[in-house]
Amino acid sequence: MTRPTPETLAHSARRARSGTGAAGDSDPAARPGRTVPAAATTEAPVREPATAQVSGAGSLVRSLEALGVDVVFGIPGGAILPAYDPLYDSTVRHILVRHEQGAGHAATGYAQATGRVGVCIATSGPGATNLVTPIADAYMDSVPMVAITGQVARPSIGTDAFQEADIQGITLPITKHNFLVQTADEIPRVLAEAFHLAATGRPGPVLVDIPKDVLQAPATFSWPPTLDLPGYRPTLHPHGKQIREAARLMTSARRPVLYVGGGVLKAGATEGLRKLAEQTGIPVVTTLMALGAFPDSHRQHLGMPGMHGTVAAVYGLQKADLIVALGARFDDRVTGRLDSFAPDATVVHADIDPAEIGKNRHADVPIVGDARHVIDELIAAFTAEQAAHPSVDLTDWWAQLDDLRERYPLGFEEPADGTLSPQYVIKRLGEIAGPDAVYVAGVGQHQMWASQFISYEKPHTWLNSGGLGTMGYAVPAAMGAKVGKPDTTVWAVDGDGCFQMTNQELATCALEGIPIKVAVINNGNLGMVRQWQTLFYGERYSNTELGTHKHRIPDFVKLAEALGCVGLRCENAADVDKTIEAAMAINDAPVVIDFVVGKDAMVWPMVAAGTSNDEIMFARGVRPAFDEDEL
Repeated sequence: MTRPTPETLAHSARRARSGTGAAGDSDPAARPGRTVPAAATTEAPVREPATAQVSGAGSLVRSLEALGVDVVFGIPGGAILPAYDPLYDSTVRHILVRHEQGAGHAATGYAQATGRVGVCIATSGPGATNLVTPIADAYMDSVPMVAITGQVARPSIGTDAFQEADIQGITLPITKHNFLVQTADEIPRVLAEAFHLAATGRPGPVLVDIPKDVLQAPATFSWPPTLDLPGYRPTLHPHGKQIREAARLMTSARRPVLYVGGGVLKAGATEGLRKLAEQTGIPVVTTLMALGAFPDSHRQHLGMPGMHGTVAAVYGLQKADLIVALGARFDDRVTGRLDSFAPDATVVHADIDPAEIGKNRHADVPIVGDARHVIDELIAAFTAEQAAHPSVDLTDWWAQLDDLRERYPLGFEEPADGTLSPQYVIKRLGEIAGPDAVYVAGVGQHQMWASQFISYEKPHTWLNSGGLGTMGYAVPAAMGAKVGKPDTTVWAVDGDGCFQMTNQELATCALEGIPIKVAVINNGNLGMVRQWQTLFYGERYSNTELGTHKHRIPDFVKLAEALGCVGLRCENAADVDKTIEAAMAINDAPVVIDFVVGKDAMVWPMVAAGTSNDEIMFARGVRPAFDEDEL
């Protein structure tokens, strides 16, 4: 029997995604040898202890049931086939996808929309390797996901057997942890540990690879199992001294900013964040992964920072004298050229993953802890500090930021050639579908426009591939989100390039009764690549034209209909509203709208890759007037 050791569980702080922060309280559920109903990690009801004689495959399916799993996304194949027989009689719903990448992204979308662990299944070899992209995507964005793969029989491992691939080795750098199961009897424990690891601390993907002969072997299913995770103790509660120092800095700073990342959403800390912001009066910026964590309409919200962030958010961070980073990782798309980022700022960096603190930017006050506990304790500490030492008046700071918001608001120009504006389409989509809908974006220009022109007022209403930037994410992730939230309207906002990578999952949606809605922003090109070619490559458009305009190949309306969906097309502004409303009225089938838009629209503002945030461009050829003396 092979069991995870402290070295394999946490061979580096980065991989462990959690740790034992200085004097912080750790999660007691992770202590070695403790019997913990794994269902508790997925908010499922705790079942009574149960023992039964089954096959390894039967033990796998019973473990999924005991963990409260309601749906898995997958495709059967030779090595995993034994698991599909007991799955036939299970209460767990299996959704047969058309490609394993779709299964992985669907599991991610499900997890991001619901906060529960998403599950995907694939067979060995090419089935497992097709999961590599969604696993890497989930790893970059800290999404709780368990990927279950079949493996060739144990005697064949290492022989280059048919459909053999070392998926454990392949995914070692992109999983929080992974397992190669050696005996049938250990399946319940491994599954319980996988779900616990995926859902606790800094969430992330966990792979469970099971050889075919282990699935076929007789086993004793016993539940609940005893978790054996030595060394895994995520720090939840921050150190009080660090919290008090952060509060002291927050009361004395003249130009503070709350820099909010996706960790605040993962921790369920959005209510606390709003209370902290309103109590302190400090401006808030939310990263691409944190949209919805703080209402876009709130007066204190400066918008999204970074490469395509608002001028106010970018310069707010750049000129801050205090940055309080909550569940954010100082990503290069936020900081621009790192050595010029926020040169005068003292940094308070709070994160549940100690490996992130100080990784890119030195933290003057490092705080290891869960964002919800960090924020709650910051509120209490700030209240006490303010009572003793009233905070600095931020009127001048707000006057400067408000001036920037007024002079450089997000906006767009209508295309000079009379074509349909993609920004207008997305803006109207957000206004018509409203703040309760879930919006799922692919990667590229449409992703940035969706982040800019839809107002996100509530948590978990914006899903996207932020860290990995995965083309093809939107359609299967929207499918997973709709399965997790069947009563919620789910819109995939996709580009014509991204859409052609995974649109086969619309067949899955049509057959499985998953009525997502897809807005294809069809500009006939790989839009973001074309924008860079326009700006940096002398308008030499090498291999970015897709033919969806000139040749209408494919015809997205016909393709949608062939995949069992309703296909619509819109080519002018006058028809935008009625086309969206027609799609909103259809709830018994997936809908695809082909929005034929102009090819020359660009995403602004923009900080060119590798340059300083000080060099932000408001529009092409328009540099914001920002005098340092004003600050």
